[in-house]
Amino acid sequence: MGNGKASRITQCAETAFSDLASPIVDTAIEQAREVAREPSVEGFHQLRISMRILLTLWWFYRPLTDSRKYTRQRAMLKSIASAAGKARDYDILVELLRLQGKSSSVSTHEISAARDAAVEAGKKILSPSSVQMQLRQMLSQTSMSLTSRKRLHQLRNFADTRVAKSEKKLRKRIAQAVRAKRPDLAAFHDVRKLGKKTRYLLELLEPVLSRGHHSTLTRIKRTLQPLGDLNDVVVSEGLLRCNPSLLSGADQPRKIRHWFKKERERRLNTSAYLLRKDWS
Repeated sequence: MGNGKASRITQCAETAFSDLASPIVDTAIEQAREVAREPSVEGFHQLRISMRILLTLWWFYRPLTDSRKYTRQRAMLKSIASAAGKARDYDILVELLRLQGKSSSVSTHEISAARDAAVEAGKKILSPSSVQMQLRQMLSQTSMSLTSRKRLHQLRNFADTRVAKSEKKLRKRIAQAVRAKRPDLAAFHDVRKLGKKTRYLLELLEPVLSRGHHSTLTRIKRTLQPLGDLNDVVVSEGLLRCNPSLLSGADQPRKIRHWFKKERERRLNTSAYLLRKDWS
C-alpha cells in the first residue's frame, strides 16, 4: 500500500477495512480471470499470493470479527489459495528438474498430466465468477460487521498492537528453530508462514504505523528467500512420494529422489545458518 493510498485511509480501524481490502480483492478477481484465460505459472503464483495477503488482513482484523464467520471466511480463502497452489506445485517440480539438469531423464508427460488434472480439479473454485462472488460477498459482510460496531478503534494503535504481536511470535519461532541441535523442517515451515504474515502486515500497514519497520522488513525478506527455496524442494519431494508414476519414465528414479534428499538437506542447513546469522 503506497503513501498515496495511506492518505485516503480513515483513522478508524473498522472503517479502514474496506480501503485496505478492496484493492486486493479487485486484483485477485482480475488474476482469476487471467488464470481462466491462460493457466500460466506466474498467474497461479500471483493469485496464491493475493489469497495469502487477504488471509493476513483477515488475521489482522480477527479480534474485531465474529469467530465463526472468521473461521468460514478463512477456510474459503485457503481453498482458493490451495487450488492455485496445487497447479503451481507441479510447475515448481518441473523447474527444479530443469534447473538441476534432471528433466532430460524424466518424461514430463506424467507431470504435465498431473498438473492438468490439478487445474481441472480447481476450475470450479478458481472460476472468475465464483472467486468474484465469494470475495465480494466476504468483503461486504465483513465491512458491514466492522462499521456497525459500537466501539471503534484508532487505526494506528490497533495496527501497532497487531504488528507487534506478529513480530513477537515470529521472533519466538525463530529462536526455537535456531536453538535446535539439528535443523527441523516443521520449525522452519512455521518460521516461513509467520515471516510471510509479518511481511504482508508491514507492507500493508507501513504508512499508518507509529514507527518505521524497514530494517525488520528487510531481514524478513532476506530470511524468506532461502526458506522458500527449501519449501520448493520439500513440496516437490511430497509430490514424488505421493505420485510414484511421475518418475515412471525416468532412467534412474532412485538417483533423482536421492538428489532431492541431498538438496533438501543442503537448503535446510543454509536456512539454519542464515537464521542464526540474521536473528541471533
